[in-house]
Amino acid sequence: MPDDVMVTDQIEAGELRDILGVPTKFVLDKVFANLDKHSRHFISMSPFLCIGTSSAEGGQDVSPRGDPPGFVKVIDDRTVIIPERPGNKRGDTLLNITENPHVGLIFLLPGVEIDLRLNGRARVVQDPELLSGMAVNGKDPKLGILIEIDEVFFHCAKAVIRSKLWDVDSQIDRKVFTSHAEITRDQQDPGGDLAPHEARIEDSKKNNLY
Repeated sequence: MPDDVMVTDQIEAGELRDILGVPTKFVLDKVFANLDKHSRHFISMSPFLCIGTSSAEGGQDVSPRGDPPGFVKVIDDRTVIIPERPGNKRGDTLLNITENPHVGLIFLLPGVEIDLRLNGRARVVQDPELLSGMAVNGKDPKLGILIEIDEVFFHCAKAVIRSKLWDVDSQIDRKVFTSHAEITRDQQDPGGDLAPHEARIEDSKKNNLY
């Protein structure tokens, strides 16, 4: 942190509560320990989520997961499973879960302003029975993230409204932000040829999604 930046003492829980105020009964009562028909419906339509994990040492990670709508399988009102698709082989989420099972998820549904939050305890599984019916393009997932639900609730729409996330008019012209290939070239091969990076990324999109 720069030397000229003034850092005040960290705000303690009691003081923070004085600033934030106390959640209303309405807010407290919307948290459940199991899925209901509305949360099940939301999950069945959602094509995208983010999952937060941490290692035993406290290292943090938030990772996106996306697939055809309804890719997360509801096993029962207290259990869901997320298929693990091919990725960059870092395995941050999976490795964190093997050390610390506590996870937090946010499900998004395009065009819907509220989101769904789910907190629970996860484990990495490879049980073919649990993973059955989760194939895409004829390819079954080798692993899955099985989550026992502790809390599930719908989150108010304010963040999505403020960000105009689903507003078509708020979408940027894709040309104003650097391409993935240009980013990797500039970071890993400054001044190098862009073509190999473009070819690698396009090949991965076409051949390594599943």
